[in-house]
Order: sequence, then C-alpha cells, then structure tokens
Amino acid sequence: MLADGTYDVFVVDATAVDDDGAPAGSWLLELTIVAGEHKGELVALGASGLAGTDIDLLGMPGTLVVADGQPRFTVDA
Repeated sequence: MLADGTYDVFVVDATAVDDDGAPAGSWLLELTIVAGEHKGELVALGASGLAGTDIDLLGMPGTLVVADGQPRFTVDA
C-alpha cells in the first residue's frame, strides 16, 4: 500500500474488464512509479472512464494520487 501522496507513473499493462456489472471503459491497470522513493515499483488497480484500447493506454504517462488510502489515476495529456 502506498502512502498518501502524488506519484508520476506510466501504464505497463491494461486489460479491459468485460464483466456485465462493470461500467463502460473499465480497466485493470498495472502502473510503474517513475520517480521518488518508490521508483520502479508496480501498482495494480482498477480504473473506469478511460477511453481507448489497451494499445492506446500502454506506455501512457499519468498521475496516481492516493488520498485517505484511495488511489485515483489520471492519464496525463
């Protein structure tokens, strides 16, 4: 578990979630932290609302914000 904070990351794996109950654009992501104390660590999390395909997401830079133990990932554009 990561401490609350902001982490620079990039997507190393993206798998679409096709479960009936999952919202559209749901993904299982693996992210690598690229700077700071946790550089090189992998983080796995679920995300929704991301457009594109798995190929579109691979290698995309992003920001992982952990607040009150809850992660939130956004793609940097």
